[in-house]
Amino acid sequence: MRKIGLFFGSFNPIHIGHLIIANHLVEHSDMDELWLVVTPQNPFKEKKSLLDNYHRLEMVHRAVEAYPKIRPSDIEFRLPQPNYTINTLMYLEEKFP
Repeated sequence: MRKIGLFFGSFNPIHIGHLIIANHLVEHSDMDELWLVVTPQNPFKEKKSLLDNYHRLEMVHRAVEAYPKIRPSDIEFRLPQPNYTINTLMYLEEKFP
């Protein structure tokens, strides 16, 4: 069974701090992959201050191209907004038992 880690964030925009944390998680664990889950609407932030969802996803994609174990995820784009992490985890458990 593959071990996949989840790193949730608005990534508005993604920056070196996010990449340092993500790389540290991958390098110092036995996970096979780390998904950077782009959150369309953090329930604790105002939507008007966020860049477009797909622009943020594309920035994450470009930022992690050199990291083979790190990949962007748009899984929360398909869930009702605003979304809470528990809902995403329940959805993932249902889709990937």
